[in-house]
Amino acid sequence: MLAERPPLKRYFFDPVLAGIALAVYGLFRAMGFSAASSLGGAVARSIGPRLAVSRRARRNLKNAFPEKSDAEINVIVRDMWDNLGRVAGEYPHLGKIDVYNPAGNVEVVGAENVDLLRDDDQPGIFFSGHIANWEIVSLGATQRGVPLDRIYRAANNRLTEWLYRSGRDAVGGELIPKGAEGARKLLKSLRAGKHLGMLVDQKMNDGIPVAFFGRDAMTAPALAELALRYGCPVVPARVERIKGAKFRLTIEPPLEFTPSGERHADVAALMALVNQRLEAWIRDTPGQWLWLHNRWPD
Repeated sequence: MLAERPPLKRYFFDPVLAGIALAVYGLFRAMGFSAASSLGGAVARSIGPRLAVSRRARRNLKNAFPEKSDAEINVIVRDMWDNLGRVAGEYPHLGKIDVYNPAGNVEVVGAENVDLLRDDDQPGIFFSGHIANWEIVSLGATQRGVPLDRIYRAANNRLTEWLYRSGRDAVGGELIPKGAEGARKLLKSLRAGKHLGMLVDQKMNDGIPVAFFGRDAMTAPALAELALRYGCPVVPARVERIKGAKFRLTIEPPLEFTPSGERHADVAALMALVNQRLEAWIRDTPGQWLWLHNRWPD
C-alpha cells in the first residue's frame, strides 16, 4: 500500500502532473505508431542528456565499461534517452502491435519456446529487463496463448495509475502490485499453474548480492525462490530495438539448472545465471537499457 502523500502534492501537483500525462498520452495516441515513437525519441534525446539524473547514468556506464571514452559514454546516454522516449510514444499503441505478423513491427525468434510452456501443463516464469520496449515480452506471450501475471510498482500519483494500467490492457494476465499481498498472489498464480512475467534488473535493497558487470548488485531473489519451490522452467526473453519502431523478440530455451538441494546456494546460483543473461543482453545493446537506475551501491 502506498504511503499517504502530503496535501500539496496530492491536491495540487498530482492533478497538474496527471493532466500533463493525459495530454501527452492523448497526443501520442492520436499519432501513428511509428510517428509517436519518433517524436518521443526526438524529445527525450534532446532534453534527457542535459538533466542532472544523467550523471548517474554516466557514472554507471563508466563503472560498467571502463574502457569506453567520454564521447562513447555520451552516445550511449543519448541512445538510452532516445529509447525511453520511444517507449513512451509507443505505450498508447501496445494494443495495435501484432507480434506474430510477419509484415509487422516485430521479428520473433524462438516462438516454439513459448508453445512449450503453454503446452507442458505446469507453471513457468519468463524474465527480462528494462531493455528496448520491454512490454513486447508480455505481448508475445499473450498472443501465443500464455497470459502472464506480472508484478509491478503502483504509481505514486493515483490519478495516473489508470494510464499505467490502460496501456497494458492488450496484455493478458493480472497486474499484481508489489508488497506482501502481491507476494501471496504470485504464489497463488503458480499453484494454479499460471505463468509469471518478471523484470529482474532493478535493485532491491533487502535482496541478495549477485555479480552484475563485475560488481555485487543487490538482487531480488524471488524469481529463483519461486522457480525452485514449484520446479518450474525459467525462460529468458529479450527485446532488441532494431531500428526506430522495429523490434526483435527472442524467447530462449529455459535456463539449464540442476538444484543441489541447498536452498540458499541454489537461489544465489540461479540468480547468478539470470544476471549473466541480462548482462550479456545489455552489453550487446547498451543504449537500450535503463542506466538511470541506482543499481549498484555507492
